[in-house]
Amino acid sequence: MKTSDKGLVIIYTGNGKGKTTAALGLVLRAAGYQKKVKILQFMKQWETGEYRAIQKYLPTVEISRWGDGWVKIMGDKKPLRDHLRAVKETYDKALALVKNPEANVVVLDELLSALAGELVTEEQVLELISAKPPLLDLVITGHKLTPKIEEAADLVTEMRKIKHPYDKGVLAKQGIDF
Repeated sequence: MKTSDKGLVIIYTGNGKGKTTAALGLVLRAAGYQKKVKILQFMKQWETGEYRAIQKYLPTVEISRWGDGWVKIMGDKKPLRDHLRAVKETYDKALALVKNPEANVVVLDELLSALAGELVTEEQVLELISAKPPLLDLVITGHKLTPKIEEAADLVTEMRKIKHPYDKGVLAKQGIDF
């Protein structure tokens, strides 16, 4: 195997905006080379611009949304057990997808946010990384990065919030934030 063929573990993390956007930029690039991509979104259940665009314009990219929404934010009133059940289903899907990807690139969007919300464990994230076949590029996004997960990754980029409209009460904007 050539060094350039090696599949990478790529992480976009931090409290700043742009983690999913960075992953989607990578997806767009992969799709441009006709690579097969599978995106599994943890905790995202609403329709977004990227979901619509992928469905309409990118035939080599498959995107699916899983979970019961965000935990303890954005008006969430669901019992924690419902979130845990939903994320367990998502995790099981993710593990099966990583072990048998049928794709060149797999994106696990907001997996590290599920870790931050204590819906998955560090050990589960590391299990996903270690289950990755040698040629698969695995992209993980979300808010919480641990030293062990950082060590297991090949590339880590941190998005740092300097200023955000949400801090002034400005809600997410269609076409910009979702």
